Amino acid sequence: MESDVRWGLVATVKAPDDDVLAFAAHHIDLGAQRLYLYLDAPDADTPSAAAQSKLKAHPKVRVIPCTKAYWKQRSGKPPVKHQVRQSRNATHAYSRPAEVDWLIHIDVDEFLLPENGSIADHLAALPIHDFCARVRPDEQLSGDGTAYKRFIPAGPDRASRVAVLYPRFGALLKGGFLSHVAGKLFVRTGNTGIELRIHNAFQGALMNPGETDLVNVALLHRHATSWDDWRARFDYRLDKGAYRADLAPAQANGTTLHDALQKIVEGDGETGLQDFFDEVAADSPALRSRLAESGLLRICDLNLAAKIAKHFGGK
Repeated sequence: MESDVRWGLVATVKAPDDDVLAFAAHHIDLGAQRLYLYLDAPDADTPSAAAQSKLKAHPKVRVIPCTKAYWKQRSGKPPVKHQVRQSRNATHAYSRPAEVDWLIHIDVDEFLLPENGSIADHLAALPIHDFCARVRPDEQLSGDGTAYKRFIPAGPDRASRVAVLYPRFGALLKGGFLSHVAGKLFVRTGNTGIELRIHNAFQGALMNPGETDLVNVALLHRHATSWDDWRARFDYRLDKGAYRADLAPAQANGTTLHDALQKIVEGDGETGLQDFFDEVAADSPALRSRLAESGLLRICDLNLAAKIAKHFGGK
């Protein structure tokens, strides 16, 4: 019998219809009781009015358009950085009258995946003093969407394991990932003074009180679904996102990913970027083989089209 623990998620979304509907459908299918979806660009009709109508009609989804009026009430005007908008929206969702026992702040390209049971079961098994439960990411290989590189825990052998997998560019990548290895946090609801960030939660000056790892739940991160997708997002990520200049290097006193990618662009152009992408992100037989030999390959078909049809109907 499944636990009666109720969990939900909050996300600030600006993505095509199918991406948003897939994200919502997948998590509803997993048992989420509430999805708080903050629309980051409602004036741009993203997602479309038709998709918004489907989302609003679902009893487990709450849609909050982040209009000028919304931001005027919250902070006077929209924060310039999307990370700040995300954090403020997540805190706003947490501060609502609690409709769930646990809330997690994730992105529209991140998909929770429980192992050996349900998310509710895993959350129910946590001791009452565990206030935050961290889920670690797996990162998708570009291709058919079924292959992922697993998270490598921090430790003395992480760098050497990464070097075997990515001999040319591994030193630039923390854990072998293009994006974050920090993961995201489930946070118990009902407490006061909580502020959510991208990867952490604060209660006053205290960061992540009562933190534990939710070891039987992964966060599948669809960071680069294809070369075209990755290249289209590259310039923004280099300037303001996952590869921006203020992020620390993978290794102490090493080159930051921002600086290394900038050097590749300046020296080798598109060919250099393609070489980088092919080694660290492309779903190639060679990379699958190296990951499998290291016990770091996950094969998982999320069946997103079927879940969209199940929960939101056809187009």
